[in-house]
Amino acid sequence: MAAITSAVIAIAGVVLGWIAIEIACKPCLEKGREAIDRSLNPDYDPDDEIRAPLNADPVEGEPNSKAAGDSATSSDATKTV
Repeated sequence: MAAITSAVIAIAGVVLGWIAIEIACKPCLEKGREAIDRSLNPDYDPDDEIRAPLNADPVEGEPNSKAAGDSATSSDATKTV
């Protein structure tokens, strides 16, 4: 009877440990599982992801874009404190 009790306690400890790890590492485990699912998906093609062009022309009205008449110099990029 002592062997069965020890086995049940050991299994319960393993289960509780597994649950604790799942709860503590949930964000990391979810990202890893998503990556595994994506890599095992035969329909997934990483080249299909939409990416912005590296040298996109600035669009007027965006916060980081300069107007056509503005001239950007290297001194504009530095900020004196």
